[in-house]
Amino acid sequence: MEQFGLKTRIIMGDGLDSLTAGMKKAFVVTDSFMAQSGKVSYVTDKLNRAGVEWQVFSDIAGEPDIGMVTAGTAKITEFNPDTVICLGGGAAIDAAKAIVFIAKKTGNTNKDIEFIAIPTTSGTGSEVSRFAVITDKVKGIKYPLIDDSLLPDVAVLDAQLVMSAPPSVTADTGIDVFTHAVEAFVSTGRNDFSDACAEKSIKLVNHYLMAAYKNPNDAKARQGMHNASCLAGVAFSNAGLGLNHGMAHAMGGKFHIPHGRANGILLPYVMSFNAGCAEHLTPTAKRYAQISRLLRLDTSSVRQSALNMIRTARTFIKKMNMPCTIEAAGVTKEQFEAELDEMAAAALADRCTATNPQPVTVEDIKEIYRKAFIGKLP
Repeated sequence: MEQFGLKTRIIMGDGLDSLTAGMKKAFVVTDSFMAQSGKVSYVTDKLNRAGVEWQVFSDIAGEPDIGMVTAGTAKITEFNPDTVICLGGGAAIDAAKAIVFIAKKTGNTNKDIEFIAIPTTSGTGSEVSRFAVITDKVKGIKYPLIDDSLLPDVAVLDAQLVMSAPPSVTADTGIDVFTHAVEAFVSTGRNDFSDACAEKSIKLVNHYLMAAYKNPNDAKARQGMHNASCLAGVAFSNAGLGLNHGMAHAMGGKFHIPHGRANGILLPYVMSFNAGCAEHLTPTAKRYAQISRLLRLDTSSVRQSALNMIRTARTFIKKMNMPCTIEAAGVTKEQFEAELDEMAAAALADRCTATNPQPVTVEDIKEIYRKAFIGKLP
């Protein structure tokens, strides 16, 4: 049996005003930058106009960890809102998801809370996904939470909120979108509906990512990437992801490489493994060749079409001045070798790896990491 669900209502543009009717108490989750810079006023000004009582929780800096979620859960329990509004990137939205999830599970808050997510980066698709990633800083491990109850009720996609994102953030988040869509397209959990979302996302990324990177004020490109991020989120929320994310979670937890950047570094090497480009072609190579056809990069050879897709990923990374290898991301050979065994084991155990299209072992993962460290591709 196959399934496809889309619980979240998606509003494109500045639509928060239309959602405030009936709100009484809103718990606003955002990151410390949004609060300190005053950008959270995008939400609080609208709540003030509607006469809604509100409280801001902004103790989120960097990637969300267990401590941040615990603190937020205590605050939301005390405030007991009817609405949670999250304004921020994937870290803030993931933290908000975990806070709402735990508060509801413990029974210490209103179980009918409406959850509104407003992304300020075009990358994670967290506003429409049933995934959240929380870090255990003590163990150096990232835990992906996967549950339908993590899905926000409403997502507001306002491209004006991403216009000020610097090129480095546009690059990291943009390659994250591309990775989400590609992994969803080849995942063992895919179906026609998730494929449609992934395909459209890939086409939008191919058309708009470099424009958004080169000209941050290009409103059309920004909205295109915002939509691509959301579509990729819908795709992987239904289809699942794969080894790339499992390995990125493990590597990011050890070396604190931003998630999108970690995905970008690993993507060409994981694609090469899945396609069997170095040895014998796999059925997944044909799926990559289909993506090449979408982007008009295909040839009469499946292997060459798959390689063209892998090279497209590498081209994005190079043109946006992102590191192409783990070593280029600032990890020394000694650090890498010291953590390799634990990273490989964690990547294999990661829930995202379960839907990878090709079977994989710990030794396979170590070999992929090693190739990604030095930059060895077919």
